[in-house]
Amino acid sequence: MGSASLRKSRVLALSLAAVVGTMTLAVSPAFAAPGTGPVASENVPAPDVNAGEAYTQFIVSFKKTPGNATPSGRANAWGQAARQQGVSVKELRALATGATLIASDKALSDQAARDFMNEIAASGQVDAVEPDARMTAVLTPNDQRYPEQWDFTAANGMRIPGAWDVSTGTGSTVAVIDTGITAHADLDSNVLAGYDFVSDATAARDGNGRDANAQDQGDWYAAGECGQSAASNSSWHGTHVAGTVAAVTGNAAGVAGVAPNAKVVPVRVLAKCGGSLSDIADAIIWAAGGTVSGVPANANPAKVINMSLGGSGACGTTYQAAIDAAVSRGTTVVVAAGNSNQDASGFRPSNCNSVVTVAASNPSGALSYYSNYGATVDLTAPGGDTRVSGGGILSTINTGTTTPGGAGYAGYQGTSMATPHVAGLVALMKSKSPALTPAQVESTLRQGTRAMPGGCTKGCGAGLSDATATMALLGGTTPPPSGNLLLNPGFESGAASWTSNRADTFETGTSARTGSGFAGLNGWGSATTYTLDQTITVPASVSGSTLSFYLKTLTDETTTGTAYDTLKVQAISGGVTSTLATYSNLNKSTGYVLKTLDLSSFKGKSVTLRFLGVEDSSLKTYFFVDDTSVTTS
Repeated sequence: MGSASLRKSRVLALSLAAVVGTMTLAVSPAFAAPGTGPVASENVPAPDVNAGEAYTQFIVSFKKTPGNATPSGRANAWGQAARQQGVSVKELRALATGATLIASDKALSDQAARDFMNEIAASGQVDAVEPDARMTAVLTPNDQRYPEQWDFTAANGMRIPGAWDVSTGTGSTVAVIDTGITAHADLDSNVLAGYDFVSDATAARDGNGRDANAQDQGDWYAAGECGQSAASNSSWHGTHVAGTVAAVTGNAAGVAGVAPNAKVVPVRVLAKCGGSLSDIADAIIWAAGGTVSGVPANANPAKVINMSLGGSGACGTTYQAAIDAAVSRGTTVVVAAGNSNQDASGFRPSNCNSVVTVAASNPSGALSYYSNYGATVDLTAPGGDTRVSGGGILSTINTGTTTPGGAGYAGYQGTSMATPHVAGLVALMKSKSPALTPAQVESTLRQGTRAMPGGCTKGCGAGLSDATATMALLGGTTPPPSGNLLLNPGFESGAASWTSNRADTFETGTSARTGSGFAGLNGWGSATTYTLDQTITVPASVSGSTLSFYLKTLTDETTTGTAYDTLKVQAISGGVTSTLATYSNLNKSTGYVLKTLDLSSFKGKSVTLRFLGVEDSSLKTYFFVDDTSVTTS
């Protein structure tokens, strides 16, 4: 669309440098960056392994052919691969996704595992193959107790109490897929029967594999175990997460839960050294009411799943199939963005489709120093900062150092702690409006945010979750409309559905916030005017409408007080032009910043939305616009 040479001259002329921050991580990533390698079959996703990690189990999705109907037939797919690696391979079980779990009799290094899977893919008998990777809890625990739940009530918290005027979660069930649960007087009455999906009896520490007892036996390990040089006590992570979702409230003791009248179904998948992808996938399907071979049906299917866990790598076939199965049953899957201070796109399940991905904020209302970020994040919620006195997320725990002891409370930090805030809010939403689909839940959650009080330049999704505002969107008995009224909102199809007075407005390249398309206005250092328009109709039946977009402003202007170059956002309706907001060279930024404007006064009207860029005769200002949306409530 735009001339590459024009783009180059406009971008290179700007004397700007990107700023990349570095911080010490509170918790080391569970896995190194995913490896890459040749793909044996172009129709099979590239196997994703982590450098330095060895694997013994693999998940194979076989093609639906007569030859693959029996174990001996399926063995033809991995027979040659096993011989090349000098291993013996056997089938372990079928997963609820329809895939098959296989195991080698000895561990394969990262490269050997990649070669093994590429050879299986080359057989032509499979749709996908991936390692049975391990996932870990996404938190940074701290044993000190904090006396206040700032995350509920403080100025930079989630404004929970106002939401209770609308709903307290009665009738909602939340599955907490985690380390299991321990007995706690501030939680027990809100806990339903769960299940233990940890198939490794040694890691589970309960003397068997899967069973109907979701009791957390402790995830402690000694120095040198689990790839860690130092020993670690048990985290009681699942109990802490469950308490944030639905701790008993109004009992004159302990802490409050976000959804105090909701119920929790504990689903154990994490134990010593984390948990396997195959176990987690089955747990997701079971939690949502699906069928898992050899496991009794879930008597209390959940319409909300909380997954405060993760690992590095692409989402993969297994995770996505399990999530799709849950979503197809009307279950919203809420996941942690991760604690590596990196782009969440490199971590699963936060990078999977159809999930609600949650980043973490600190008591100052800014992105927490450990939190992952980026375009895959939907919204941000309080995750805490235990470096600040009283800055952790206070919730229920067990006091045992290794095996279960007594009941207690502690302040933790992590995206693990942010996620159950949102899962609890979804429980409130589903209690108020049971017909909400997962897509409507996600849309409403994003609409119910407010700007990050402490700012965010890395990518905090739609903003900080606001429970009171979110529940206010559900004021009627009819679920709010969902979806984006704008077409081609991220400019991935160039000028489609948009009009502009200049063809070079529509660009592609690494400057895009997401994907490869974006709109670029001005940036020449001479008197220029750009217009970028799209006409929509705001339904008359809605109570409100919001325009959101991401803006990045690069400029050579050095003034701190004069707006020489401007970008106006205007609404044109009935021959009247209204300026909704004006930005300028004074809004210089190193990254994209979310902007949200109210369109409620235009409901029932046809309106042309215009981005009007005007540049004076000297010094350049370049306005980038991406990921636009108009949503209604």
